[in-house]
Amino acid sequence: MENNSISTGRKAYIALMKGLCLLSAAVTCGIALFLIGYVLFKGVPSITWELLSTRPSYLAGTIGILPDILNTVYLIIATLLIVLPLGVGAAIYLTEYAQNKRLAAVIEYAAETLSGIPSIIFGLAGMLLFANTFGSCLLAGALTLVIMNLPTVMRTAQESLKTVPAGYREGAFGLGAGKWRVVRTVVLPGCVDGVVTGCVLSAGRILGESAALLFTAGLAHTLNGFFASLASPGAALTVALYLYAKEPGPGGAEASFAIAAILMALTLGINLIAILAGRYFKRRSAL
Repeated sequence: MENNSISTGRKAYIALMKGLCLLSAAVTCGIALFLIGYVLFKGVPSITWELLSTRPSYLAGTIGILPDILNTVYLIIATLLIVLPLGVGAAIYLTEYAQNKRLAAVIEYAAETLSGIPSIIFGLAGMLLFANTFGSCLLAGALTLVIMNLPTVMRTAQESLKTVPAGYREGAFGLGAGKWRVVRTVVLPGCVDGVVTGCVLSAGRILGESAALLFTAGLAHTLNGFFASLASPGAALTVALYLYAKEPGPGGAEASFAIAAILMALTLGINLIAILAGRYFKRRSAL
């Protein structure tokens, strides 16, 4: 009887824990679906071709976000061009070359600390370091985003490098290959899925960043080419959303919800691309 009561109580406890876990998952999914649905419901009807293809005109009273879209694309390109070599290079050094374990531990600890700092702190640091040097421009914003995304790229690439079997390296060394040749021809192709995933996730973080750009990139809705934009102030989509949300009247609210819907759709698309790219390269490496 005692054993039966214990087993019955344990079964009830397990059922309760499963129910609580299921409830937690349902609440989380429900909140996410509500936010996505609400933003898309409010924003999609306000998305028009005129909004996407024109610049804002305060004299005519029209709102256009084409400069903000291009500024966001320029920020993503400039940031990734800098952060990818730095992040992947740091990961290769820590995984393949670092002999001083204390130094490697300090670098990893610094990267983890950077990843936990609020973005507003990066914005203040970027304003002091880059905006005061280059002025408020997209280049200053991109350099600030490089510091923000460097830990993500480095840690993602480092974990991917660790998944490459040691036998691959030993076999290449046995054939007479040098250290860099082994890294370039054996290790990097075996972890390309992690590098691509880190790149895509960094693009998603760049797309959703606003606090750091408010202090560094500027607030202008100017339409320039890539190199001209890097040297001049410009508002990204997230900054434009903040600016339009502060404007009185229905026009600003409609524009802010439209930009929010665009950002939501782009974020979902980037996350989907990251998942599909990771699966593709894993299947490719397994063949």
